[in-house]
Amino acid sequence: MRIRRAKRDRLLADGKEAYPVTVGRTHSLAEVTESWQHLETGEETQDVVTVAGRVMFVRNTGKLAFAALQEGVGTRLQVMLSLAEVGEESLAQWKADVDLGDHVAVTGRVIRSRRGELSVMATAWTMASKALRPLPVLHKELSEEARVRQRYADLVVRQEARDMVRLRAGIVRAIRETLHARSFIEIETPVLQLVHGGAAARPFDTHMNAFDQKMSLRIALELPLKKAVVGGVDKVYEMGRLFRNEGVDSTHSPEFTSLEAYEAWGDQFTMAELIKELHLAAAEVAGTQIVSTAAGEVDLGGEWRWLSFYDGLSQAVGENVDVFTSVQRLREIADAKGVQLDPAWDAGKAAMELVAELVEPTCVQPTFICDYPAIAQPLARPHRDRPGQIEAWDLFIGGVERGTAFSELIDPVIQREVLEDQSRRAAAGDDEAMALDEDFLRALEFGAPPMGGLGLGIDRLIMLFTSVGIRETILFPHLKPEA
Repeated sequence: MRIRRAKRDRLLADGKEAYPVTVGRTHSLAEVTESWQHLETGEETQDVVTVAGRVMFVRNTGKLAFAALQEGVGTRLQVMLSLAEVGEESLAQWKADVDLGDHVAVTGRVIRSRRGELSVMATAWTMASKALRPLPVLHKELSEEARVRQRYADLVVRQEARDMVRLRAGIVRAIRETLHARSFIEIETPVLQLVHGGAAARPFDTHMNAFDQKMSLRIALELPLKKAVVGGVDKVYEMGRLFRNEGVDSTHSPEFTSLEAYEAWGDQFTMAELIKELHLAAAEVAGTQIVSTAAGEVDLGGEWRWLSFYDGLSQAVGENVDVFTSVQRLREIADAKGVQLDPAWDAGKAAMELVAELVEPTCVQPTFICDYPAIAQPLARPHRDRPGQIEAWDLFIGGVERGTAFSELIDPVIQREVLEDQSRRAAAGDDEAMALDEDFLRALEFGAPPMGGLGLGIDRLIMLFTSVGIRETILFPHLKPEA
């Protein structure tokens, strides 16, 4: 870095610019590659272009210098500087001033070298941006920690990182196009909320000085979107950042991107059709419906099966278990299966933990685990046929939860009772219990149409097609502070 800084200072002392405003670029590297790809080996043109890019390779010989410039998605183009074309002084300055990682601009003729490499034979060059810090070594594998902490460097040296950015952008675009084709309307709802709700999670708390009011960052998109449906926006969605003050691991990030969509006159079954369509749209962008996961190979084009919560649990433990099974019996089953349960949990939570440990990991092919106990989703409608259960499902692919949906609870009286129970749980020390949102209840009291709603984690969707952890799918994830 001292050497590079000295080169910068020397450029400035000589009256040259190390960081000019513009360099007169006429063509991108991709445009040169596309427009002159027809040149035969050894063929030269009199077509003069000015290109610019980051120096990713350089080789200097006596009377000739070669460099590979890179831009954007990883497009590269060779530039050649010969003593006869650029002159002794300019060639010497190139050798003295240019390092790997610098941005340079090169003006010259487009040719195909005798080795078949499309190139720009320089007649002049200029520094576009002097890099003061060396790039990571290209042929050495960066640690995941280095990749995510210095993503800007990762993007420069690793094609997989650049591909991830574009794959994610393409999948997000495909999701929006699919929803728009179904006449869904995208809206934006507040990130700062007086009352956090819509999920069971611990929020990040902050303070609004203008109102001298404690606020929370949203943990879900649900409640404002349902209010929009009450108002007549029959098909509505939002894709945005959520914030949950919880643990961090390979599948969880405190800040992540979620899609929530709500459809008047829909239910859990219409939402199942929609989430399947969204996955297939993403698969089209990724170029395959066959994906590899840690649990095995998955065929998204195959059957998407339904598995009732208690049926799956009964199969896993070898005896009939249902919503009426006592918490004591569930604890005995858990002990026999080596599953740890919190002594404070009721039967519903105990059953959910057993399913999480014994059933969910076995759901390799797309599986809707449905008919959950009521405690699982305080905002879901009671099941039309199964007392004590709700019309809700979680989608599992590769043994990992990929989305959730339910037939929405729209009875304001029952919803108030459920949220009051959540408030009591919060008062008793449950950090993840929902707060009582009077404005949401007031909206329901105006009359909400029957509706279905779904939630889909965008980061986990990207993970499905890339087989990487969540930190690799988020461009700039949160990390512990550097020492």
